[in-house]
Formats: sequence, structure tokens, C-alpha cells
Amino acid sequence: MFRNSSKTALFLHGCFACLAIALMVVTLGCDATGGKDSGRKFITIGTAPGGGAFAQVGNAIANTLDANKGDLDWSVTAQGTKGTQENIRKLESGEIEFGMANAAISYFAVRGEGAWETPRDIRVVATMAPNVGVFVTTRGSGIESIADLKGKRVVLGPSGAGFDYFLKPLLEVHGVSYDDMEVIPGNYLAASEMIGDGKADAAFMGGAIPIPAVTSLCATQDVVFLTFDEDAPQKLMEQHPFYFPVPITADKYSDLEEDMTGINVGNMILVTHANVDEDLVYNLTKLLHEHRDAVTEQHPAGKALGAKNIVKDTGTPFHPGAIRYFREIGIWPDSAGDDAN
Repeated sequence: MFRNSSKTALFLHGCFACLAIALMVVTLGCDATGGKDSGRKFITIGTAPGGGAFAQVGNAIANTLDANKGDLDWSVTAQGTKGTQENIRKLESGEIEFGMANAAISYFAVRGEGAWETPRDIRVVATMAPNVGVFVTTRGSGIESIADLKGKRVVLGPSGAGFDYFLKPLLEVHGVSYDDMEVIPGNYLAASEMIGDGKADAAFMGGAIPIPAVTSLCATQDVVFLTFDEDAPQKLMEQHPFYFPVPITADKYSDLEEDMTGINVGNMILVTHANVDEDLVYNLTKLLHEHRDAVTEQHPAGKALGAKNIVKDTGTPFHPGAIRYFREIGIWPDSAGDDAN
């Protein structure tokens, strides 16, 4: 069995030599294109269901980052998800690298409060536009105020999206609870369809103004916007930092007859996981800020990526890579220290 051992040894030696050469070629090829982080990075940004601003803005960010990457060897794409809660879970599992999020939901997630059993290591890359919440119905519904939602069929967002974190307090200051209504799950597009088909009486919609689903609903229905009680914003701000009043001018929606006040229910923020590479986050933050006009061309929310708003503290810490860039260009608040809290 071992009579030809010398030939076998020579054969194996030749194989190992070929393998070594092949590995050297592969390594050199990688170094030529990718350096120490050889190989293209495939970056995914989780967004949300259609009909809201998250999907449009997330796609705008992904398109902008991919189109202006320069020498960075990456491919950036957007992925539709159920929204903030799913994005946070996908960040933790490594399924996505970045995600759109509502600051109210991430506020509780990083503290392990509410339905979050343990704190989640989520970090902010950029603070964006307010998520301006409105309740809409139709002229024939007979609903004239938020208090009138009692006993009605109301769409309050997709199941599992976490809207209850900011909606329950918002309803409570108007004397309404979830138990007072027939709560129907559904995304904003589904809500528009259900209102149009008479399967729902009203719906909550939120996002950067203009909210696509509200614009669409105004095109097919005689929409009524329900106003918030005058003291509601102050009561809510006393509870959590992410609430504040936001003016909505009548020109934003065809059926809005006069200016009204919406309520920010948590800024739109771009988030990542604490373990994501600092250099990657730095480069992405830099490109996003420098090319914010390209985002704005695709959705007005891009205007919020300016120096004043992008570093705004919403209660979730910033990622070190983002902080490094903001310090470099002189917009990181000295009082903020090494994170936003």
C-alpha cells in the first residue's frame, strides 16, 4: 500500500504548492480592490411598509448613498419591512446594517422598557424630520373630534409596528383608550383603502409631511383632519421628550382647509447597531450629510439632514462613527459628550 509513497509525497507537495499560489492570487486580487477590508460590502437599510414616509425616505437614502459612494466599495439597497420594531430586531440579528426608526419606539427599546424585556444596543446615525401624527376621517363619518373616535373602527397602524408606544398616551390625553374603539391593524395604504371602501371610519397616519397615503386619500375622498386639543402637546411633552407640536400649513394637503397643528410622535431617525464598524458608520454619515440635497430631491424630509437637526438628541445614543464625523465638521454639541445622552 505504501510502495509509491515517494510519488504520493511529490504529488501532494505539488497540490499544496498550487493551492498556495491560488490563495496568493486571490489575496492579491482582494488587496487590489478592497485593502484590509477586502471585498464589496453589501449594506441594507430596513424601511417600513408602503404609504408612509419611511419607505420613501429610506429608498432615497439608499439611492443617494449608492450613487455617491466614490471609491467606497459598497452596494447600498433598501429593504421593505414592518417598520421600527422589526428593524431593531433585524439590526440585532445582523440581517440589516441600518434601519429607519421612530424615535419614540427606539427611546423605549434602548431602555428595555414597555414590551422590550431587555435594553437594545441601537445607536443613532442621523436625526431626521418629525413624524407628524394626524387622525383623518371622511366628511360623511360624523366624526368631528378625537373624542368622537369612541365606538368607531379606527386603523392604528400595522400589527407589530409598535405604534402603541406613542399612540396610547396621545389618545389618553383626549380621554380615549384602545378599548374604546374597534382597533383595526393595517399600514397607511391599507387604511386609505379601508376608509374608501367603508370598512374603517378613521385612521391615524404619521410621517414627514406630506404623508404619501394622506395625499392619496385626499385625491379620492373628502377628507377631514381631526384637530388635537389645545393643551395636548404640553401634556405630552411633560411625559416624554419626543413629543412636540408641529405646524401643518393648508397647502400641504388638498383637503386641509386651514393651517392646523400636528404632533410629533417621535422623529424619524436612521439607526444602526452599536457593534457596526465605526469607519463604516463614519463614511456613511459623511456621505449622507454632504449629499442631503440629493435626498431632498426625492423627499422633502431630506431637508432635516442639515447641521442643526441631524445631531438632535431624541433619547437614543449616537453611534461613535457618527459622532466622529459631527465633531470633525464642528456641529456636535460640546455638552453632549461622547454620546447623545
